[in-house]
Amino acid sequence: MSTSNDTSRGQKRSEACLNNDTQVTTGIRYQFDFERYFEHLVDVSLTFTAATDSPQLWLPAWIPGSYLMREFARNITAVHYQILDSQTMSSEAQPETHRAEKIDKHTWQLPQVKAGQAIEVCYEVYCYDLSVRTAYVDQQRLYGNFTSLALAIDGHEHQPIQVKLIVPAAFLADKDEERVCLATGLDSIDLRLDGQYCLALQVDNYHDLIDYPFEFAEQDKFDFIVQDDKHQTLSHRFYISGKHSADMGRLQQDVTQICQTYVDWLGDAPFADYTFMTFASGNDYGGLEHINSTSLITPRRDLPSIDEPAVPNSNYQRFLGLCSHEYFHAWWVKTVRPDVMLDVDLRREAFTPLLWVFEGFTSYIDDFMLQASGVIDKPSYLELLAEQINRYHQTPGRAYQSVAESSFDAWIKLYRSDENTGNAGISYYNKGALVALCLDLILLEKTNGRYRLFDVVKAFYQQAKANSNKRIGITSADVGDVIGQFMPLAKWQDFERRYVNGVEALPIEALLTANGIKLRTNTKETADKHVPWGMRCTDTPAGLTVNRVMRDSAAARAGISANDIIIAIGGIKADTKQLAQFIKAEHDIECFLFRRDELMRVTVLPKVAIDETDDSTDVESSDIKTAAPHKISLHLAKKEPLSQTGNESSKEEASWQTWLNVMQRG
Repeated sequence: MSTSNDTSRGQKRSEACLNNDTQVTTGIRYQFDFERYFEHLVDVSLTFTAATDSPQLWLPAWIPGSYLMREFARNITAVHYQILDSQTMSSEAQPETHRAEKIDKHTWQLPQVKAGQAIEVCYEVYCYDLSVRTAYVDQQRLYGNFTSLALAIDGHEHQPIQVKLIVPAAFLADKDEERVCLATGLDSIDLRLDGQYCLALQVDNYHDLIDYPFEFAEQDKFDFIVQDDKHQTLSHRFYISGKHSADMGRLQQDVTQICQTYVDWLGDAPFADYTFMTFASGNDYGGLEHINSTSLITPRRDLPSIDEPAVPNSNYQRFLGLCSHEYFHAWWVKTVRPDVMLDVDLRREAFTPLLWVFEGFTSYIDDFMLQASGVIDKPSYLELLAEQINRYHQTPGRAYQSVAESSFDAWIKLYRSDENTGNAGISYYNKGALVALCLDLILLEKTNGRYRLFDVVKAFYQQAKANSNKRIGITSADVGDVIGQFMPLAKWQDFERRYVNGVEALPIEALLTANGIKLRTNTKETADKHVPWGMRCTDTPAGLTVNRVMRDSAAARAGISANDIIIAIGGIKADTKQLAQFIKAEHDIECFLFRRDELMRVTVLPKVAIDETDDSTDVESSDIKTAAPHKISLHLAKKEPLSQTGNESSKEEASWQTWLNVMQRG
């Protein structure tokens, strides 16, 4: 439908910007105007020449690296367009404004347009999502992923693109302009006119455009360099926005060590420069990988303090692990990737059973490289690994969903967790990391320490470098083919059947013990203590609110469900202290609860807890219970030269040295 008067404030602003141009130009041009940052709105204008009649515009429904249909189009209001013919452009007459027709949830059509006509499109985008996946605009920062901001032109996705970011003078008024800068993996040309910034970017095509997030804000930054095996210098930049008091010198030292260790291992990098973009917040946490950058959000308490100890505290370790994780993705997701992610249609899901390979391997290697780089010590690394093992054993769903199935179902399960998630499935991040651990240790065993998982990753990277586009997409068969170069294929196929496509318990304890790592469990940290009756509960004024119920637990057998509010246990008002008195009861316990607004009575027979006699004891593999949860710790075997077992201890120490000192191999 054509209209001449139905224009929004945002449309008028975009038209005004576009009509400043004096001639129609070829190519694709975007302009993002942040004048209305205080309303969290970005006014976008798009200029192009139509290749077909009634061209279509579309917006991605998801962003690579985050496997959920996020429906970014929901943040776009009405799309308008103008047809710019030579007569219109040579006169003072304003071209007629048309309203685009929406033909599905993320596609608009321009029915009045004919092939060969120059078009101006304008629309506004609401940007108020603090995550690293979308866009966020306010008085402090202008942040965006182009998957949320830039409508693609169907059939034009491979054409060169010019981008302008227009920042109004008002945004800069209360800021220290020496700290205000643009963080992005792209080169930019910065111009300032009448107090406002115009930042110009250029990319080869739409698919490249959406792989370069940006942030314009007050930021602290530092630069550092990393050298590859040919002594070529790779420039790195690190930006932090948001309120923080991080020790930037310490952060620079640690991140440099981590990055250099990756390049030392892999020989070179798939980028000439790299950018870390970090926003310091209160409690938010996450990261997303890009072609030569990563976008991170972290609690400010996770950044290093001015008195940070030599071995980073657990919060800072978590942030360094996040940096390590996303940095490795430049090789292991952006360069080597699942085959379905090579030429992916971002309007539809891309199903793959291989996310355990990409996110799982990365979740094993990210923390491993913290200790390989010397940023943390080996006991600290074992604490991080123990957390992964505990998480795995505390998830009953590991017995019901394979890690390959978890990968394939990411689109409908991982990012849509509910009260039954832990009962029905397992995370491909968590189990994938432990599958990677087991595979690494088995490779070491079967090759007498000659090869390991790191060699598998490097072999795939070498294949990618040999391709003309320096990227490859791999299948499950490809994984087997490459692993088969380093260990007997039959051994891999058996491993895959049991632990990847199957749900057999991983042989973690046996493999770690064989490599000089002792497992201990604290018998006071029991399921009864942390999940009484198999429930996770919260004290509230209304009563004891049930958040989650474990399958096959005393609570489940009694008929207690998530979201119930228990108001009385054993005739006394319910709270966590009252519940604790009945954890080990061997007789029936009467409880009253509300489900919705209905009062119910249930009878619970708590399971009998195992007597807790020791604070800490060594455990055999059979003692690492399949029931959840329990807590273990990992410890290095140490040489005891004066003991009767001195020779055996020396062998154990040599084993963990071989495993943990990956960078010292010949």
